[in-house]
Amino acid sequence: MFENLTERLSRTLKNVSGRGRLTDDNIKDTLREVRMALLEADVALPVVREFVKRVKERAVGTEVSKSLTPGQEFIKIVQSELESVMGEGNEALDLSCQPPAVILMAGLQGAGKTTSVGKLGKLLKERDKKKVLVVSADVYRPAAIKQLETLATDVGVDFFPSSVEQKPLTIVKAALEHGKTKFYDVVIVDTAGRLHVDEEMMGEIKDIHQALNPVETLFVVDAMTGQDAANTAKAFNDALPLTGVILTKVDGDARGGAALSVRHITGKPIKFLGVGEKTDALEPFHPDRVASRILGMGDVLSLIEDLERNVDKKEAEKLAKKFKDKKGFDLEDFCSQLQQMKNMGGMMGMLDKLPGMSQLPGDMKDKVDDKIFMQMEAIINSMTKGERARPELIKGSRKKRIAAGSGTQVQDVNRLLKQFTQMQKMMKKMQKGGMKNMMRQIKGMMPGGGMFPGR
Repeated sequence: MFENLTERLSRTLKNVSGRGRLTDDNIKDTLREVRMALLEADVALPVVREFVKRVKERAVGTEVSKSLTPGQEFIKIVQSELESVMGEGNEALDLSCQPPAVILMAGLQGAGKTTSVGKLGKLLKERDKKKVLVVSADVYRPAAIKQLETLATDVGVDFFPSSVEQKPLTIVKAALEHGKTKFYDVVIVDTAGRLHVDEEMMGEIKDIHQALNPVETLFVVDAMTGQDAANTAKAFNDALPLTGVILTKVDGDARGGAALSVRHITGKPIKFLGVGEKTDALEPFHPDRVASRILGMGDVLSLIEDLERNVDKKEAEKLAKKFKDKKGFDLEDFCSQLQQMKNMGGMMGMLDKLPGMSQLPGDMKDKVDDKIFMQMEAIINSMTKGERARPELIKGSRKKRIAAGSGTQVQDVNRLLKQFTQMQKMMKKMQKGGMKNMMRQIKGMMPGGGMFPGR
């Protein structure tokens, strides 16, 4: 998300970073470029106008901080205004009420409501340790109820059964009663979507809202629809007292206009981002971190949280003990590292959160292909336990067997062994404490240096 906007803004803001003093004249061209970058990212026109006006007002004649140059001050203003457009901070769900807290999900058909119900259920169960019940009141879409039941089983939350013969109002009232008698902390209600905003749909969801009196009414909207996402959210907000927005499919939208338009147009905060198809691909929305990513400054805080959430502590301790005992780094350890990287969204998911990665040339980014890691894992899984512990055993006939077992070529096995040898050398450098040597090794493994060969 924001790829195009980040690239354009990074290039534009470089032009102003060396300025001695900010004036109307020397920021005019930069502001024009900023305006064009936002419009190309499909940000709604009223939002662009307001944004550019505020940046200009703050920039011209501003008192420049002693620690910053005027150019840096300008970039700081742009960052601050981006945060302001998207909301001042992360707004968490407000579940402080007599249990069960009801969360009502609304939105158009195909926006990802049902998937978001499953993801949110998992997040509340695992992160907040809540007892969660999910229910579907979508009696119109074929297999909608079954889809939610399957998702609930996958993520380990309870499912309240319903059927297409029932009325939506009957379903939600029964689910709420069940939630009370069985002492659930949270009940998440999935409602029916339509292809467009219509009176019949609004009437039904208003009745459901009145019957449930939810603490959170979340509008689920597809980021791929750009500024239309914000306009649809406004139409729903006019009919329902929305408390927040879940923006889905942001991993497929390189523009990011919806994220910058929704808050301004609806006045409601984005609470979560759907960043992929996996059931754990739901992130709390932090405007400050997103603004930092838009400006190519990375998102180190989210990366640290990813590490804490996904890195297997036992595996990390086991590897640390091996280091301490001066035992070798083998292919089993290498495979474990690949799996943990995959859990964090793959190499590109990690690189996107590192500062300055937006400046990587496109052809270099193309070489960082997560499919290569999946292939490496398949090759290692085709080896025997003895081969993983002692890679030097892997010669001619063994290589052919491993390649056949993993659906790869012998040259792919050779490449993996070469990359593993590089990693092994790097680990030995770490054991000896040679940080400079280790950094030199890492550099050699970055794009263009052997780790991600051009295909």
